[in-house]
Amino acid sequence: MKFRNFRFGLALTALLLAGTCQAAFADDAKPFAGQSITVLLPSPQDANMAADFEKTTGIKVTTTSGASVGSGPNTIGAQLRRGLPADVIILSREGLSELMTEGRTVGGTDTDLAQSPLGVAVRAGAPKPDISTVDAVKQMLLRAKSVTFTSSTSGVYLMTTLFPRLGIADEMSKKTTTAGVASVVKGDAELAIQPVSELLPVAGVDFVGTIPAEIQKVNVYAAAVVTGSQAIDASKRLIAFLASDVATAAMKKSGMEPSKPR
Repeated sequence: MKFRNFRFGLALTALLLAGTCQAAFADDAKPFAGQSITVLLPSPQDANMAADFEKTTGIKVTTTSGASVGSGPNTIGAQLRRGLPADVIILSREGLSELMTEGRTVGGTDTDLAQSPLGVAVRAGAPKPDISTVDAVKQMLLRAKSVTFTSSTSGVYLMTTLFPRLGIADEMSKKTTTAGVASVVKGDAELAIQPVSELLPVAGVDFVGTIPAEIQKVNVYAAAVVTGSQAIDASKRLIAFLASDVATAAMKKSGMEPSKPR
């Protein structure tokens, strides 16, 4: 069977490193030959990671992407509402909760997979700012000529909660973009504030560290089976693997941690 690489945004690809799935399902693997599932997930990173899930189970996995939250036409929610076929969704817990309320997921299948705190990155070789205290972060933001993040969950938090809390909302509105860390690599932005899992895999930037706990936003990523899926068993199996202990080591490499029980 052809071995297909597929991309999981927010470093969730790291959970599907070759070999881990073999360990997860070696005892009870019963391949669903010929089945396939479509996963709708947050915008993928540039790096691809080889996955063993299809090879081990015979379940083909294809992916498409979209932001976890927001008002844009290509968010995960917007695509589902337009009728885009999908079997599994992976997104922020906030975005998933909204879709659950709308009845767009199969009851009892929502599962927290991983979590990642907000961190700061600068262009490779640039001086690393002090982010050890809340005031240090505030001063870093005020001094920076440009700051970038994404328009999804963490960006919403920065614009609607953190910047107003620090009293710098007006100043930041004039020098922020939602292009994300890639613009730091290009030199179009001075620093990026995003989940650590979105920063560590990116070549061309230096990771500074996580912001202080007092102003931290830990992003929780969760999965669920989509209402109307014709591959519920296969979809549940993929989610079970992503939430399994065998994925923990790969998860930590990507800057994520197992989600705490809800």
